This record gives sequence, C-alpha cells and structure tokens, in this order.
Amino acid sequence: MSTTTGELGTSGEGADERLLRTSPLRGLLSRPELGSVVGAVAVLVFFAFVADGFLRASSLSTVLYASSTIGIMAVPVALLMIGGEFDLSAGVMVTSSALVSSMFSYQMTANVWVGVGVSLLVTLAIGAFNGFMLTRTRLPSFIITLGTFLMLTGMNLGFTKLIDGTVSTKTIGDMEGFPAAHAVFASTLTVGGVDFKVTILWWFALVALGSWILLRTRTGNWIFAVGGNQDAARAVGVPVTRTKIGLYMGVALGAWISGQHLLFSFDAVQSGEGVGNELIYIIAAVIGGCLITGGYGSAVGSAVGAFLFGMTSKGIVFAEWNPDWFKFFLGAMLLLATLLNTWVRRRAEATK
Repeated sequence: MSTTTGELGTSGEGADERLLRTSPLRGLLSRPELGSVVGAVAVLVFFAFVADGFLRASSLSTVLYASSTIGIMAVPVALLMIGGEFDLSAGVMVTSSALVSSMFSYQMTANVWVGVGVSLLVTLAIGAFNGFMLTRTRLPSFIITLGTFLMLTGMNLGFTKLIDGTVSTKTIGDMEGFPAAHAVFASTLTVGGVDFKVTILWWFALVALGSWILLRTRTGNWIFAVGGNQDAARAVGVPVTRTKIGLYMGVALGAWISGQHLLFSFDAVQSGEGVGNELIYIIAAVIGGCLITGGYGSAVGSAVGAFLFGMTSKGIVFAEWNPDWFKFFLGAMLLLATLLNTWVRRRAEATK
C-alpha cells in the first residue's frame, strides 16, 4: 500500500503506511499531488503574464467552470485508477445518462425528475456491469471498457434515431420539473458580482467526498490495497470484487451528474457527444499524481489536474493564441507531470 499522507499515527511493523510518523519534508515529498501543484502554479504564473485579464474574477469563473466539467469525472476516475483499473466508457456514459433522462421524460410525458431517477439507475447499472464483467472474466479493464465504449456509442446514436428520428433529443425545456432540475444541475450562482456555475460546487463536493473515502475509511484502505497488489489484498481478506464494482459505480455516478448538467444546460442532447472525453479524464488524473500501475494517487490531485486543464484551455483563449496549440500543451503537461510524479514517488520511497 502506498504512502499518501504525512499524518501522525502509530509506527511499527505492519502498521498502515498512511499512519506512520513522518517528517514534514518527507510527508510533503510523499504527496501524490505535489507535481501537479507545482505545475499548476507555473501555468498560473505563465498565463498571468502572457494573457491580459487572466487573473480577473470573471476569468477565474470561466476557468473554474471548464475545470469543473472535467473534475466531476476526474475524481471517480482517479479513485478507479488508484484501484488499478481504467474506464474507457466514461466519456460516452455521460451522454448516455443525459439521453436516458431526456428521452424517458419526453416519451413518457413524465416530470423530468422521473427521467433523472431512471437515468441514475441505468447509469449505475452500466457501471456495475463494467465491474462485474471485469471481476468475473479477469480480462483487462482496457478490453472490458473498450467494449462498453463501443456498445454505448452505437446505442446512443441508434436509440436516438429510432425514438426521436434524428441524432438529437427533443427539447424538454417546457416540461414539468425542468426549472428545478436546471437549478440543481446547471444553474448560475452570483457571488460578489461574479457568476459561478453550480457544477463548481458539485466538483468541490466530490473532491471532499473522494478524499474522505481514501483517507478516512476502510474502503480507502481497500482501494489502495487492490491497486497495489490485488492478490495480496485478497489474501488478507480485502473484498476485491466488491471494491472494484463499487469503483466502477462511482465513475457511473460522476457520469450521471455530468450528464444531467449537459442535459439541463441546453434542454436537448446530441447523441454523438462525449467520444474522446474519457482520455481527458484519465489525463487529469495522471497529471494529478495517479500512477498508471495503480495503488497511488489522490482525489485532490485529480482536482489540480482538472484545474490545470481548465487554465490551459482558457488561458490559450485569453492569450488569443491559435487553439490548435491546446493539445500540444496538454500532451506536454502530461509528459512533464508523469516524469515529475515518478521523481516524487522515487524520492518518497528513498526517504522511507
């Protein structure tokens, strides 16, 4: 199991590594998100100089919104990666969630909250399916979730055309319950004269929840254990199957929240959206300190990774650069963050 905090705790052979006594410097070097925080500060300073108005409150609101749309998914994806798995279906699952809500509400002429509830059940079932197939077949998560990705991509387009006759859903903006659902998933809050999207609150809440799970619960121990060494974890009584299924359902929960935001922001959904976003969620988690091999990372790190994404995507716009450069910067950040995270990891292990 990997060291993730410098909290005071008991020492001795066999003690939980997260509770071992460490010096402040050693604790700092062992933090998974250290590299991403350094990178975020560097990117913030860089765009503060090259982009006029980047540090304005209104610009910060825009950056936080862009970050939150990625961060809501990056948190559960990070927990899944700490558990040693991937989910390539996460991007299209967001669209599937929105489509189920929209089409069920419209076709059944029901209150949109009925569609929201049905969508939650369907999306969680997809996550459970991924986890169940992974644990029963023992196939790599890459293969399992790639298959789910392809199936959902086809179903999103096929069912939308079959039911609505086009590639987009019918508008539900005039249906009962829409204003309340919009307020929960897509409203704008004004603080000090600056508008902030409610997705920022959802994002912060998920980061807090993810951190609590990882650092304060037995489930957090299980997640690190199955990601570090699945066979050893099973040998000491960790419920590996239940943990992995729960992690995939956590990704599904994030997809449901993101999907409802997508729907209630525009009151209709394009069935082809979401393809490719799964890579962005994984990139945010990796930039935030999650290892590809599992067993190491943090929810806070995923938030910093998402914030880096938001700053870069909007900083290029504020600097009036060609947006084609965005993916170059994203790739460079991924490589640099991975190298820095590896160095931090080795330093942490060397100082144990």
